[in-house]
Amino acid sequence: MALHTQQSISGFIATDPQRTTTENGDARLYVRIGQPHFRRNDDGSFTELEPSFHDMVAYRATAERALARFAKGDSFIAEGYTRTFPVERDGQVVEAEEFVAKKLGHDLARTNYDVDRGRRAGAPARESIDHGAPANEPVRQSRVVRALGF
Repeated sequence: MALHTQQSISGFIATDPQRTTTENGDARLYVRIGQPHFRRNDDGSFTELEPSFHDMVAYRATAERALARFAKGDSFIAEGYTRTFPVERDGQVVEAEEFVAKKLGHDLARTNYDVDRGRRAGAPARESIDHGAPANEPVRQSRVVRALGF
């Protein structure tokens, strides 16, 4: 079976997440996102450049969960696709672009958080594995994930 891939994007949430509703009554998330950019110097160091800013949206359950969990400044990783559409600006029709996130999560390399592996409705029971836990300690259902950052 072929490996299924989609576009992805990472960055930071640049504005407070906004909730709107589609014509069908579905939840819609809208945020401005920032993407950091760097230039590699001849000596191997990096110079931070100005970030670029873009629109990102999500719909239905992804939107609801993101609205409950994301705040301005959070680092994220998203999978989805880029959508272009016509918009009128200053009397002229131009192409606008947004990233439609189908899957969205915090960036592990830049975020500390707890993972709750409690039984989820409709999910099959899974045995919890805690790599690195001493043999005489009980397995914990939740751990703080400390990831590498810059």
